[in-house]
Amino acid sequence: MIRSRQDYLAYREADRIALRREYSAQSMFDEVWKFQRLLRRVEYHMNCHKNRGLFGKLIYKYWSIRFHNQGVRCGFDIPPNVFGPGLSIAHRGTIVVHPDARIGKNCRIHVDVVIGTRPGPDDLVPTLGDNCYIGPGAKLFGDITIGPNTAIGANSVVNSSFPEGFCTIAGAPARKVSDTPSTEFIIATRSPKKTLG
Repeated sequence: MIRSRQDYLAYREADRIALRREYSAQSMFDEVWKFQRLLRRVEYHMNCHKNRGLFGKLIYKYWSIRFHNQGVRCGFDIPPNVFGPGLSIAHRGTIVVHPDARIGKNCRIHVDVVIGTRPGPDDLVPTLGDNCYIGPGAKLFGDITIGPNTAIGANSVVNSSFPEGFCTIAGAPARKVSDTPSTEFIIATRSPKKTLG
């Protein structure tokens, strides 16, 4: 969680590296990178400045409105203080995340993902470890724990825990399908761009 300006800058840089973005004039047209920058700015003001008088509240409100509008534009319903540093949203499209979910650092998430509660009286939500890859269309529900370095296959329905991590899970309901960790997927998407020569 962002607790200082140094944390804010570190989170933002980790996200930039995870997304493989460069600082350039083109970045102003990159909707996903814009959303992630606003996410981190809102987290910073929420955690560090929101309760510092009227001026702090006004600044927080200003960035919150911009963040909300960008989320609507991209189709994201991702609340602050859920993802660790190194978040990589693959592209625009529907992503819904419950505000009580907790997801570790270096998460790669694709379109049509839902991370939420299981029907019932309690809002029990998933907890995901570091270096998780969440494929397109995956649905994660309830009081479950997903261990580090887990890859979740496309269109999986995950409603039970896989705390050991270092594996690939897939299916509906999800089950372990291999011992391949998420690094096989995350590294492939985050390796440096190759130049033609």
